[in-house]
Amino acid sequence: MKFTIFYCYDAYCGWCYGFSPVIKKIAETFKNEIDFEVLSGGMIIADKPASIETIAPVIKNHYKQVEELTGIKFGEDFLWHAFNPDKSDWFLSSEKPAIALCIFKEIYPNQQVAFAADLQYALNFEGRDLTDDEAYRHLVLKYNINEEDFYKKLHSNTYKEKAYYEFQLCKQLKVTGFPCVLLQASDSKFYLLTRGYTDFETLQTRIKNVLQELNNS
Repeated sequence: MKFTIFYCYDAYCGWCYGFSPVIKKIAETFKNEIDFEVLSGGMIIADKPASIETIAPVIKNHYKQVEELTGIKFGEDFLWHAFNPDKSDWFLSSEKPAIALCIFKEIYPNQQVAFAADLQYALNFEGRDLTDDEAYRHLVLKYNINEEDFYKKLHSNTYKEKAYYEFQLCKQLKVTGFPCVLLQASDSKFYLLTRGYTDFETLQTRIKNVLQELNNS
């Protein structure tokens, strides 16, 4: 039996950005034993997108901690918006990157962990505004996706509903913070592998222990 790991993340989660290299390596290591599904958590969802000013203090207070613990680097273009929120035109919403992920998952289900990481790199290093359609164009080209089809779906209610379904699914799985990694053993049995950042070796060991337990039961 092939089990599934659910990686619950949000495109705007700085700790998820730091966790990206870990989960990519995990997905590559266990690709023959486990299916991987990325779920968007809807961390920043409101009737109106939130101004960068609302979370700029959080970014400024935590980005160094994320860098020091994970080894990831935040780009100057991204940090400029956090340190100059009064000059930034950024408004934040988890909706559009979640829709983009839903579109991508249908085309390349085996590469969704890599695509989620690419979205976070686009935001946190390259400083692309994920509420702007243009932020996705380089990824459409990278993955050889039909441009017209992608942008049509990006603005369709069908894929918006899929994104909001993922937000609700994360709530049903009792995910209260990101990143969160769960292994599904059956329809009703889940193993919590990590809530928050965890290094590769620790997470790999946890997965191996769970798989051993399941295979012996």
